[in-house]
Amino acid sequence: MPSSRAARLPAVAEPDSRRAEICRAAARIFCDQGFDATAMSDIARALRMTKAGLYHYFPSKEAMLFEIMTFGLDRMDEEVIAPALAVRDPAARLRQMIMQHARIITRAEGVVAQLFHEQRALPAHMRKVVNNQERRYFRLVRDTLKEIRGAGRLRNLDLSIAALSLIGMIQWLPRWFRQDGRLTIDQAADEIANLAFAALLKPVDRKKR
Repeated sequence: MPSSRAARLPAVAEPDSRRAEICRAAARIFCDQGFDATAMSDIARALRMTKAGLYHYFPSKEAMLFEIMTFGLDRMDEEVIAPALAVRDPAARLRQMIMQHARIITRAEGVVAQLFHEQRALPAHMRKVVNNQERRYFRLVRDTLKEIRGAGRLRNLDLSIAALSLIGMIQWLPRWFRQDGRLTIDQAADEIANLAFAALLKPVDRKKR
């Protein structure tokens, strides 16, 4: 992924560092070829590096995948979870999370997001870190729905199923969204939010207004 389409993937080091360039290339190749089908030599070749040079930065392709996933989850923490915690109204918080999550997940053609199903290839200790970070976001969505229920605004739904379904809708965005399509990412995210709210929230009784 050495092109500008993936310029938002800096990994741990500086955005223009060699380590970041390796992560960008690896992410694109993993996405295009599949993690299992990709060899370290494929990544080295794309970067015009030797395998020995590549191993200087990463001991394995699993370590590369872990760093890419960690980067994506850190962006979720900084740009979705942290701002959401400052929003008191749960419905407004939920809409903001949907919009921000959609913006992040479609960056660089959604390459990072499309790799998360590959976490099964990570060693157990790495997979646990990724799963724990994912659960933090899931709990925030579920707790927000619980607040909406407490306000008498939620339909009779299982909170966990509702939260997982909502997250799944957003995570599917990179599979079909096109940056040059007829909708902007904000328009697409707004459509998803409207669909979610129609399914989750009780209709407003206008007679009581």
